Amino acid sequence: MAVLCAAGCSGGGSAAHVAVPRPPAGQVKVCAALHKRLPDKVGGQSRRDPRPSSGLTAGWGSGDASIVLRCGVPRPKAMDDPQAAAVDANGVSWMVQPYAKGQRFTTTYRAAYVEVTMGSKFAHDGTPIAQLAKAVSKTDPSTV
Repeated sequence: MAVLCAAGCSGGGSAAHVAVPRPPAGQVKVCAALHKRLPDKVGGQSRRDPRPSSGLTAGWGSGDASIVLRCGVPRPKAMDDPQAAAVDANGVSWMVQPYAKGQRFTTTYRAAYVEVTMGSKFAHDGTPIAQLAKAVSKTDPSTV
């Protein structure tokens, strides 16, 4: 699955392009509530939403300091692996996967899957997902 269609920022300072998820209606409602609670800054990066504009996506920073959130993504097949790596951040469980430009975190045990990709600047920094976990826990109910 390609998450970023253009890495970081393209020339001229435009925002990154991302694939917009197509979740079922019930998840769209959860994602809309999440979108309203997202912070203006994450990991010290200012809000810079990707293109196309959507209530299912959000972004902060650019290049190797980019953070991109997509809400309502399909359940990753890697979640079937009992050895899949996971972390807890402020009461939200996230499956962790490497990807070409950094790391990908996907919520587990939630009504809608929320995916956060972070550029290489955040390779060893869980601050962004800890900051995003507050909004997730308030808007995306746990299924356990």
